[in-house]
Amino acid sequence: MIGYTLPAAAAVLAVVVLELAVLRTGLFRRAAYWIAIAIVLGFQIPVDGWLTKLSAPIVRYNETHSSGVRIPWDIPVEDFLFGWALVTAVLLLWERRRTARRTGAEEAP
Repeated sequence: MIGYTLPAAAAVLAVVVLELAVLRTGLFRRAAYWIAIAIVLGFQIPVDGWLTKLSAPIVRYNETHSSGVRIPWDIPVEDFLFGWALVTAVLLLWERRRTARRTGAEEAP
C-alpha cells in the first residue's frame, strides 16, 4: 500500500499545505476552480476507466502497492488523488504568477 497510496495522499496533503500556508491564493473558495475540477473529472473518468478497467486493462497496477479501492469503472482511487494534486498545483502556481504580475511583485513562492 505504501508504493502508490502513500505518495498519492502525500501529494494531496502537500498541495493543500502549499495553498493554505504558503500561497494563500483563495483558489479553493472559487466556483471557477471547482468547475475546472469537474471538467477535468469529466475527461479523466472515461479515459482512466478505459485504461484501467479490470476486464481488459491497458495499464496494470500492482495491487500490493495500492489501497485496492477502485471507483467508477475500476479506476484506482490513487489516480484521482494524483490527478487532483497535479491539476491543483498547476492552477495554484498559475494563479500566484498571475497575481504577482498584476501587482508588479514578481516574487517566487
